[in-house]
Amino acid sequence: MPRPGAATTSSKPFRGRVSDLAQRIKQVPGVEGVESLVTFDGSLSRQDYQTLLTQPAATQPARVQTIVRGTTGSEIAVLSVVTKHGQESDAARSIVHSLRAITPPAGSSMLVAAFSIDFTDFILARIPLAVAYVMVVTYLVLFLLTGSVVLPLKAVIMNILSIGASFGALVWIFQQGHLSSLLNFTAAPLDPSVPVLLFCIVFGLSMDYEVLLISRIQEEYRRTRDTTQAVADGLERSGRLITGAAAIMVADVVLIKSIGLGLAIAVALDATLVRALIVPAVMRLLGRANWWAPRRLARLHRRISMDEPLAA
Repeated sequence: MPRPGAATTSSKPFRGRVSDLAQRIKQVPGVEGVESLVTFDGSLSRQDYQTLLTQPAATQPARVQTIVRGTTGSEIAVLSVVTKHGQESDAARSIVHSLRAITPPAGSSMLVAAFSIDFTDFILARIPLAVAYVMVVTYLVLFLLTGSVVLPLKAVIMNILSIGASFGALVWIFQQGHLSSLLNFTAAPLDPSVPVLLFCIVFGLSMDYEVLLISRIQEEYRRTRDTTQAVADGLERSGRLITGAAAIMVADVVLIKSIGLGLAIAVALDATLVRALIVPAVMRLLGRANWWAPRRLARLHRRISMDEPLAA
C-alpha cells in the first residue's frame, strides 16, 4: 500500500491508513487474521502501537524493529492475510477476489498478491490455444508421414484417450485422496504445472508409439494391400518395442509422486490398451478408409511426403 513520501512509520496518518485497511480486511469472510505494522500483537491497543512506533528506531524493541523492516518500505506497507484454507482451494480464491474488490484508503493504492491463483488462471487461459496448436501440428506431420487424412485424426483421438485416462486417475488418487495412505500424502488440488507437464510428456511418448506402429502397418499395407494382414503383422513386429519402451518408463518413476504416477499410468495404458487393442481394432474396422485422402491432398503428399518409396 503506497504512502505519501512525507509519511513515516511513526506518523499517525500512515498508521491510521494501515490500521483501517487491516480492519476492513478482517471483515472478509474466511480471513482469520491480518499481520501488519499495527496488528502484529493482538494484546496491544492502538495507543500501545502508537507508543511503540513513535519511539526512535534505536530504542525500539528488537522485535518491533524487525517487524518494521519486514512490513514497510519506501512508501509501502505490507499486510499478510491469514486463512485456514489451502492456497488452491475455492475458498481461498473467493477471499482473493473479495480482497481485490476492497477500495483502498484515500490517497493510497492496493495490490493483492496471489501468485498461485494468478499462475493457475494464466495457465488455464492459454491451455486451449496450446493444445490446439499441438493437435494441428501433429495432424500435419502425420499426414506428411502417412498421406491419409483419417489416420492422423485417429492418432490424435487415441492420444487424448491416454491423456484423459491419466488425468482422471490423478484426480481420483491425489485430489480426491484415494490411496493417500498407501502413497503417504495429503489430498489436495493438483499443482497446475502437473497437467501441463504430463500433457507434453505423454503426448510426445504416445506419438512415438503411434509412429512406430503406423509406420510398420503402412509398410505392410503397401506391400500386401491387405489391411487386416497389415495390422496383424505391424502389431506383431512393433509390439515388443512399444511395450518394452513402456516398461522402462514405468520402472523409472519420477520422484515427484503425482507426475511419476500419472506418467506411469498414461504410458502403461497407452502401450497396452490403446496401441495393442484399440488402434488395431479401429484400423481393422476402417479398412481401406485408413489410407484415404482427397485427390488434391494425395497429390500434395506425393510431392512433399516424408515416407520412403517401397523397395522393389
